[in-house]
Amino acid sequence: MTTETILSIFLGVGLAASVGFRVFVPLFALSLAAHFNLWELNDSWQWIGSLTAVVTLGVATIVEIFAYYIPLVDNLLDTIAVPLAAIAGTAVMVSTVADLSPVITWALAIIAGAGTATAVAGTSSATRLASTTTTASVANPVISTLETGTAIVMSIISLFLPVLAILLVIIILFIIYRLYKKFKSTKT
Repeated sequence: MTTETILSIFLGVGLAASVGFRVFVPLFALSLAAHFNLWELNDSWQWIGSLTAVVTLGVATIVEIFAYYIPLVDNLLDTIAVPLAAIAGTAVMVSTVADLSPVITWALAIIAGAGTATAVAGTSSATRLASTTTTASVANPVISTLETGTAIVMSIISLFLPVLAILLVIIILFIIYRLYKKFKSTKT
């Protein structure tokens, strides 16, 4: 396995974690990176660097970000965010992984890409639901801002410092695990 392959896997996992916070932010970042030749994508994913894709994903990103600031719409978005995150997490892994057989690429995409995105999105949705029930949605804009900021930062770090991105993903997944354990122990 080459260094390029390892870095491409780290990029994919980092972007998949970002997808868990906002579905379109990392896709837009990847589109910009491909458009400006900052990162080379698999042949079948070259379209994501087209001007049409950049504009479309840019508009989708803006709509998604602002929609999370509308009460009730934010919770509605969370109901569809987890399955969308799984799909987008798979897509970013498939599009970025270099020099692996299709079987390994798709296995990584489904396990690491979709798994990471789903874990983050599920935790994010649970956090918003807890905020909605405990603060009558008053704290939801703060949570939305933190999620959007994290998605932007993780996307940028993933594109420019994939090794740091994978370390941040490990930390995020550890925090999710700790929250899950804490929640499970308080429930019993």
